[in-house]
Amino acid sequence: MEDRWSAPTPELRTERLLLRPWREADLEPFAALNADPVVMELFPSTLDRSQSAELVDRFVDRWRSGRPSLWAVEVPSAGFIGFVGLLEPSFTAPFTPCVEVGWRLAAPWWGRGFATEGARAALAHGFGPLGLERIVSFTSTGNTRSRRVMEKLGLHHNPAGDFDHPSIDPVRSPHLVRHVLYMLTADEWAALPTGR
Repeated sequence: MEDRWSAPTPELRTERLLLRPWREADLEPFAALNADPVVMELFPSTLDRSQSAELVDRFVDRWRSGRPSLWAVEVPSAGFIGFVGLLEPSFTAPFTPCVEVGWRLAAPWWGRGFATEGARAALAHGFGPLGLERIVSFTSTGNTRSRRVMEKLGLHHNPAGDFDHPSIDPVRSPHLVRHVLYMLTADEWAALPTGR
């Protein structure tokens, strides 16, 4: 029986990670990740199993339509740990159209450089085979962990592009509304030190 999430998805390998297509078996650990209040601290709410499955459906639909999307990420010796990849934002912002590099990993895997390693592979794919001219990343102003990853990747903060996220309720989550914008062009990527 064919996996419901089968889609033409390129596999990327790094020194420690495999960025691969989504599988049915990923749903349980992905739902657990999205239900973890530590992981979701800087999001408006946690997600339940059904919402997690809907997210993966959207990721896979984008792969099927030939658009950039998010890979399931695994540590080969340990299995699924989260996602990383490239995605067109689902909302209109001053800097759209654009492609965003993003990630979300289970908390036990934080602090080991996995987000940076996986996102670097996604950037190489975006600027290489996909031929993108610019990739952005954004997060709420207080998300210092993600901002550090963006800076390690070579993205630079563009204060003129900071914005209020239109999908976040300013009454329920006022501290999450303001977002900072980071970006990187293909020329800037090419000029980064070899081995990045």
